[in-house]
Amino acid sequence: MKFTNGYWMIRDGVEALYAREAYELSADAAAEQLNVLAPTSVVRGRYDTLNLPTFDVDITSPAEGVIRVRAAHWLGATEYPGFPLNADEPGNRDYVSVAAHGNGDGEVGVNGADVTLTTGGLTAKVVKGSPWNLTFLGEDGKVLTKSEGKSLARFKLGVESNVTAQPVGEFGVTMDGSARDESDVFTAIQLHLGVGENVYGLGERFGAYVKNGQTVDIWNEDGGTASEQGYKDVPFYMTSNGYGILVNNRGHVSFEIGSENTEAVQFSVPGEGLDFCVIYGPTPKQILDRYTKLVGRPANVPAWSYGLWLTTSFTTKYDEQTINSFIDGMAERDIPLAAFHYDCYWMREFHWCDFEWDKRFFGDIESTLKRLHEDKGLHICAWINPYIGQRGDMFKEGRDKGYLVKKANGEVWQTDFWQAGMGLVDFTNPEAREWFKGKVKKLLHQGVDAIKTDFGERIPRDVVWYDGSPKLSMHNWYTQLYNQTVFEAIEETYGKGNACLYARSATVGGQQQPVHWGGDCESTFNGMAQSLRAGLSLTSSGFGFWSHDIGGFEGAFPDPAVYKRWVAFGLLGSHSRLHGSTVYRVPWLFDEEDKKNGVELVPGQTAVDVARKFTKLKLELMPYVYETGLKPHINGTPVMRSMFVEFPDDQTCRTLDRQYMFGPNFLVAPVFTYSGEVSYYLPEGVWTNWLTGEKAQGGVWRNEVHGYDSIPLWVRDGSVIVTNPGETKPDRVYGTDALVSVFLTDAESAEAVVSEIDGSSVTFTARRTPAGVEVSSSDGRAFSARLGADGEIVKAESGTVVL
Repeated sequence: MKFTNGYWMIRDGVEALYAREAYELSADAAAEQLNVLAPTSVVRGRYDTLNLPTFDVDITSPAEGVIRVRAAHWLGATEYPGFPLNADEPGNRDYVSVAAHGNGDGEVGVNGADVTLTTGGLTAKVVKGSPWNLTFLGEDGKVLTKSEGKSLARFKLGVESNVTAQPVGEFGVTMDGSARDESDVFTAIQLHLGVGENVYGLGERFGAYVKNGQTVDIWNEDGGTASEQGYKDVPFYMTSNGYGILVNNRGHVSFEIGSENTEAVQFSVPGEGLDFCVIYGPTPKQILDRYTKLVGRPANVPAWSYGLWLTTSFTTKYDEQTINSFIDGMAERDIPLAAFHYDCYWMREFHWCDFEWDKRFFGDIESTLKRLHEDKGLHICAWINPYIGQRGDMFKEGRDKGYLVKKANGEVWQTDFWQAGMGLVDFTNPEAREWFKGKVKKLLHQGVDAIKTDFGERIPRDVVWYDGSPKLSMHNWYTQLYNQTVFEAIEETYGKGNACLYARSATVGGQQQPVHWGGDCESTFNGMAQSLRAGLSLTSSGFGFWSHDIGGFEGAFPDPAVYKRWVAFGLLGSHSRLHGSTVYRVPWLFDEEDKKNGVELVPGQTAVDVARKFTKLKLELMPYVYETGLKPHINGTPVMRSMFVEFPDDQTCRTLDRQYMFGPNFLVAPVFTYSGEVSYYLPEGVWTNWLTGEKAQGGVWRNEVHGYDSIPLWVRDGSVIVTNPGETKPDRVYGTDALVSVFLTDAESAEAVVSEIDGSSVTFTARRTPAGVEVSSSDGRAFSARLGADGEIVKAESGTVVL
């Protein structure tokens, strides 16, 4: 939201108050707190204190390496709720120190005196006097960012602004008209950006991975993947300067990232106060570690969920016979499936979402799901949403029990947008949550293993919530209550570590309930690239797992070339799902389309061949994938991460958004062209191509042409990669009959931990010796080993071998 007219002036219809000086400072060591009184003009004498608005600023530390700032103009105004924070109890924490330098403890009265709060290498410092100042420093004394001069502000919109051309009535307006807020008053702050400092995160965003120059509204919308809107808006960002920022507000937060003041990130919220946390790294992984510890770690996901998922697609017609033809067709073509997903039309039209199988097509669903489990070895997922169409019995039940969101006059809020006469479950009502959980558990008891929680973004502004939540604070927060409710139902049924969602919408906290997918993408190379950018942004925002619709969702019949390139990309990520809108996504249909269009079906290059190759490749990599997938729960490091997150000191990596790291060891560069041309960057060091065995020195750009059966897939030096060659299931004992591939060109030693589903583990270690490279298992088990990706395979019968 922009409030200024250029650098010097305020926009018409806007009144501004700026903090002008740090007038009173106090440091309370016992409470581990700083307090600053910041008047909105410089105080030269007592007479200046009359009729003078001020900001009251509290500075505390909720956790090690995290500093929280709460600034308010009026302390009695409505407080907008923040997110649940895992804060440590204050007092007796050896990682927090408070100091005052001036006239002793307590209030600091001399201009030039200062107060500081230090925690985990991060320091907040305020110097008494003019101009207003709040500086954040790293452990080496380096300035990370600062609020200085005209940077802490309270803006009031006039009765009418000729900028917005909209009157301020019940709702205020943003300055660009992109969203409405429940206030005509906003509090904002600008945090300085250094020269060359890049900004990342802010949830799932489909534009450029580097956010500099963008305006971002944290306001979940169902806007597709080719717009500035997002399904998963997260008011958290981190920068290349070693820190992250969480704006602790569930409602609408507006960011101007070098787009109003080119030297700063500005964020504003409705109301008279602002609450944010500065989170120190200094590395991106350390920032994510502290951030996810503060707002909640991602849960572990079941091993089976890493396999290939196939769906019915959205508006296609299907019944048990159709579904069996897909499942059997994949098996006949030797493409292993791990999960099958029933999309919307497992329920009758106009009845969504009533949790009742459409008996016209699924008469004995318990027997059907049992056969899919026992005979086909599949796990089952079913689609739901929180919108209750009035045609189903569930609407009447929810209406009569008061479980649906209401209007101010007491009527149930309804709309015809999506499902005729639909209502909305009020998840702020504990009884409504248990009621909805019961519906989910009924599905699970029928044989469903996972739930796709679609939607959750279309939340009305003009309704009354059971718990009295401020109206617009629920727009983004609703999805968290929705997904949390469903996730709890699965955990309570199958146990922790066995719960899996496939969720579209999210906000802060949503990372605790994986997995999330990227929404309705176009079936084009642009849609594929947009999806990757969104995934990089989301995983830079605390989300450990991410997926997308392989082949794209929209489009009459996706181009087979796009489909095949997307298959290779989609199976080199945490979760892999074939899904679309009007066309089934089984690969042989794309070969039939090519044949119909006169395209020669070259062996190895067909959609069936490509799907088989990359599905089996991922299954072979499961020891690596599963181990990598445990890290989000331990330290917040995502499975798929940007080049910046993995190589923050490499300047070239800071802007890359067409390639990524799949775990710590694999570099993937998807192909976004019909020709197979791809340009990508290898960071410094020695790299080995996993598919060809080629070795290359990094620090260079590479330009290549790839067939459909190939993709740039490189392993960094100093890696030990454990695989299960020929595996067809994602959930096996990974350390048994394993192949250990060792990459030690420059490195002297390396190791790989292989964790099992039962919690046990084995470590494979490789080290250089005068005799060669010695490879061993920590428990003496047998395995096979090789040097590189194509070396001679040697059996280690006694648990040790020299290569």
